[in-house]
Amino acid sequence: MTNKNDIVWKKLFEKYDILDEISNNGYYEISADQIKEFREPRLMTKFDQKSNLPLLFKENELVILPITRGKYIIGPFKAYESVRYIDTRKISFNIPDYIETLDPQQIYSEANAINTVYIGGVIHQILEEEKVYQTISGRMSTGSFDFTINTNNGAFGISINNSQCEIDAGFESPNRLLLLEAKNFRIDDFNIRQIYYPYRLWCNKVKKEIVPAFFTYSNDVFSFFIYKFCDISNYNSLQLVKQIDFVIEEKPITMEDIYSILKKVKIVEEPEVPFPQANNFYRTIDLLSLLMESELTRDDITANYAFEPRQSNYYADAARYLGLVEKKGNRQNSIYDLTPLGRRIMSKRPRDKILGIVELILQHEVFNKVLRKHLKDASPLSIDDIVDIMKDSHLYNVREESTFRRRASTVKRWIEWIFENVD
Repeated sequence: MTNKNDIVWKKLFEKYDILDEISNNGYYEISADQIKEFREPRLMTKFDQKSNLPLLFKENELVILPITRGKYIIGPFKAYESVRYIDTRKISFNIPDYIETLDPQQIYSEANAINTVYIGGVIHQILEEEKVYQTISGRMSTGSFDFTINTNNGAFGISINNSQCEIDAGFESPNRLLLLEAKNFRIDDFNIRQIYYPYRLWCNKVKKEIVPAFFTYSNDVFSFFIYKFCDISNYNSLQLVKQIDFVIEEKPITMEDIYSILKKVKIVEEPEVPFPQANNFYRTIDLLSLLMESELTRDDITANYAFEPRQSNYYADAARYLGLVEKKGNRQNSIYDLTPLGRRIMSKRPRDKILGIVELILQHEVFNKVLRKHLKDASPLSIDDIVDIMKDSHLYNVREESTFRRRASTVKRWIEWIFENVD
């Protein structure tokens, strides 16, 4: 599946023989004016996750980085850092009762998520200091600096001269400056540039310790990844110091809550929607959260968030299967939006939201049967066992053995997601 960026970059690669230039020289510098001939540069150059990269970049293991206000460098650079979420103990925090302008049930933007953790004292805990103030945010010039970045053929030197960087939030205490890059969805990786360029900028401006951090808000969990650069001049010297997870304090979900739903839920007829092929249910939740802000096309989802083109369809269809999302428009220009039920569920408090979604999952015969057998046997079901149940559950348009087995992995992961939310 191709999108607009794939099509335009193909034209640029052909016009300027970019692959040949990189093969001969190891890199290619391209100007904003060259890109603008075909499409707006800001839509063509910001790839925060590997999944956002255009097809030609993925196929040839290439990356694009800004080097000045109007120039970029393309090369086989190791620019991304993988992220692994560890199931750690989540630290609870509260929003003061007197705060009326921040609704914990409506935290869907990155700005709201940042404000929530600041007001809740989370930033103070991370910096381990009592006095903390938000002092910087927004776009700014990087200044000039040099660094090395890894490639398959060794280190490569790059010079930056007043490129642009953006800081979602900077928090200053007497001894530290925390630079925060935030996303309101789970990620598999991120472009190190997002924290390295701001880090280099402020290393030249302040004397106190700089703490670069990546922050995600997903599934009502605020996850912080605290890093350090072991060598200021080495882009790839990034090292994870710790991961910390926070949640707004609520009554925990227990197995009694799950048993209660199983006891009362009524099985519904299978919808005429593709049976889910979306193993990472956290991504489905993220998509629902993003749709609380505005309706999105498939290209919007693919270009701006951590979704591959196929994943955009899979996770949107998963939400449609549960009755939470509707698809409008034609096949070439599909637009996704929340249904009234989706908006109602997503407007609930975190605990009630999760239980509401669990109930929607367990309304479907196959998930209901699999969970009941899991609880009866006190053990997860094998893929073979799940396939047997699926074949007896009147699924829509699932006939081939290979299709049953692929979809069975989704059933298994969704059941695991339910247990992951139980305290």
